[in-house]
Amino acid sequence: MPQTVPLPLRGPFTVADYHRMGELGLLDEDSRVELLDGLIVEASKIGPRQAGCVNQLTRFFILAGADQVTVATRNPVILDEYSEPLPDVAVLKYRADGYAVAHPGPDDVLLLIEVMDSSVYRDRQLKLPLYARAGIRELWLVDLEGDVVDVYREPGPDGYAVERRAVRGERLTPSLLDFATLPVSDILG
Repeated sequence: MPQTVPLPLRGPFTVADYHRMGELGLLDEDSRVELLDGLIVEASKIGPRQAGCVNQLTRFFILAGADQVTVATRNPVILDEYSEPLPDVAVLKYRADGYAVAHPGPDDVLLLIEVMDSSVYRDRQLKLPLYARAGIRELWLVDLEGDVVDVYREPGPDGYAVERRAVRGERLTPSLLDFATLPVSDILG
């Protein structure tokens, strides 16, 4: 059994360093870690409510998108040289290889969704600015405790220019996926 490195590790690490650690067995396949701004951090635990929400969103986008998109859950997205998070749901441009050749980057992302239960701080304070700086065109933060979906659009180096809070009774349509409209109540469960 490979020896794992105790977290947190001192960085900053590049995506190449991070992948090399995996190849060397320092981070085994079962390690639930992400590379965020050069730091290797443990990914948040997934509770049943969060898992159920991710499953519902995944099912919806797969059915709505058919062969127009690739839907990934908790898979890496390379944002830049120092960040490779594991967003809960990534709706990506369709590729026949399913991204088997290389992980997707910002230009491949049509929508990222983070479902927050125990991960509110990490998603709002750490990941949100990284996603904006990388140019992720649309991000949804599903706040299960707050019972809202925060929608972020028009990314830039200082954050998102457009922020909108959606509540039960409303419907959301991602800006790049006009075929996919869903009620906020269905997202929140």
